[in-house]
Amino acid sequence: MNGNRLLNRTVGLYFVAIAGTFLIVAWLVYAMQRYTRPQPLGTARAQERLKGLAEITAANTEALNNYGWVDQGKGIVRMPVSNAVQLTLKEWQNPAAARSNLIARAEKAAEAPPPPPKAPETPSKYE
Repeated sequence: MNGNRLLNRTVGLYFVAIAGTFLIVAWLVYAMQRYTRPQPLGTARAQERLKGLAEITAANTEALNNYGWVDQGKGIVRMPVSNAVQLTLKEWQNPAAARSNLIARAEKAAEAPPPPPKAPETPSKYE
């Protein structure tokens, strides 16, 4: 009888310890969610973000619909999408020539910058 009572007491203590552990973990999760949640966006911050989005959209629209230089030194030009599609369709009437032109343009665009200037022949007095 005493052994059965001791077993019940031990099981009860384990149950209380496990339940307490779960409560502590639940409280920690709640606290972390509360402390790591960012502040809500105010109207000023929302307006600032909308203004930034409008600027990016305008820049993207301008880039997609107008001509411009991507790299003037290499001769790379940006053109409107509709014109680029028409030019591509026209150029690919002859696939072999278009392929060779495409490869030449890709190599030109990926060309490495010129090497740095040669070091002076006489060393500096500070070396």
